[in-house]
This record gives sequence, C-alpha cells and structure tokens, in this order.
Amino acid sequence: MIVVQEADFDTGALQSALRERCAGAAGALVTFTGYVRDFSSDDATQTLTLEHYPGMCERELEDIARQACERWRVVDYVIVHRVGVLPRNAQIVFVAAASAHRGDAFHACEYIMDALKTRAPFWKRETLASGRSFWVEQKQSDTDRTRSWDGHPSKEAS
Repeated sequence: MIVVQEADFDTGALQSALRERCAGAAGALVTFTGYVRDFSSDDATQTLTLEHYPGMCERELEDIARQACERWRVVDYVIVHRVGVLPRNAQIVFVAAASAHRGDAFHACEYIMDALKTRAPFWKRETLASGRSFWVEQKQSDTDRTRSWDGHPSKEAS
C-alpha cells in the first residue's frame, strides 16, 4: 500500500491493517515513523512544507517497494507520506515491512526509508520562528546511505 496525502495518519491502524493482511504469513513486522523536527538550534523550525510531483512520486515509491520485495522476502508493506504544511513534531512518513523473519523486515524497512529520502520527488521548505524560509537540500550522508545498499546481501545471500 502506498499513499501520499495531506491528512495525518494513525500508525496503530496502519500497522494493524498490515498485520491482518499478512495473517499467518508474517512473523515479523517492522515500522518506522518520521516526524518534523527542529533542524536549527538558533531559530526554531515552525513548519516544514512538503511538495511532491503527483503520479511520478507514487511510481517511484512503487519502484522502491518493488526493489525491496525483490531483495528480501517481504510479504507486504506500507508507505504513507504526507505533503502540505506540517508543524514541528507532526508525523511525516510511515514505512512498514512484513516478512516471515525479522532480518528481512528490518532490512526492507530501512532500505525503503533510505531510498525514499533520496529518490522520491519530494521537496521540503523549512520555515523558522523568525520567518526565514528556505528549501532543504539533500544531505550527502543520505545519498551515501542509499548507495551503501548496492552491495548489501539480499534474500539470495541470506
């Protein structure tokens, strides 16, 4: 399941629905929830505005999930990403991966999140308490993390 939406989401309901869909097939379910954090120590983050390229964004998320399913034994997954103006501490993203074994679920969830940060067409604009606003640039460390998966063992090697 892949959803890009403005509305907030219920992590418990998303996890329960995934668990029901995987009943009997998944022994492990790993989740990740990302929040708007205060990026600046001098001038508090007030909002994070997330924009996306509709259609293309969902296709890229589907490709990322497909690659995770090919690499690890994923029974099912969920990706929910919010767009719009989000206040500090608001939920941004929920990623879950279900598998028969915890290792596959952990790897798939982490891979999806890493790839999402660098490949999905989302743009972030941070607005600070002072009123200053700027586009958030992709970090080299995020790019490096995504690239590090290139040599990572997949289900064939585990």
